[in-house]
Amino acid sequence: MATTTHTEVPGTHKGTFPPFNATTFASQLIWLVIAFVFLYVMMSKLALPRIGAIIERREQQIAGDLAAADSLKRQSDEALAAYEKALADARNRAQAIANETREQQAAEALTRRKAIEDALNAKLADAEKSIAATKLAAMANVRGIAADAAKAIVERLIGLSPSENAVAEAVADALKR
Repeated sequence: MATTTHTEVPGTHKGTFPPFNATTFASQLIWLVIAFVFLYVMMSKLALPRIGAIIERREQQIAGDLAAADSLKRQSDEALAAYEKALADARNRAQAIANETREQQAAEALTRRKAIEDALNAKLADAEKSIAATKLAAMANVRGIAADAAKAIVERLIGLSPSENAVAEAVADALKR
């Protein structure tokens, strides 16, 4: 026994596909136009105004957000400019204070240096006076020592004692050279 399976409903008419049936083609076109007009009217009266309102509201919100962002950007630029100006002013004040302090310290150092130099010059003058006095005293002693030594040498060499004037002249003549 052979079994056959099929998908058609028993007792139905076998014919062409209903949308391609020429006898129902005109009524299908009319219903297509009616459905299209109905959907067009529904879209234009209900859906599209709502979508347009949503898009317009979003555009307004975006424009408002952009305006607020621009305003905040201007405020931040102004704050940045004020900060940079304050920073430049602070640098200039710091530079002025540093220059003033440097000049003040240089003047104080110059004053201290002059005082120290004056004190050293006074000590140097005193030392030079002391050296000159010591040298003068030493030279006086040198003359005496030289005269005594010359007298002793001459006595030893020739056995005679020279005169004090001759010894003094010989020593003076030797010291001049």
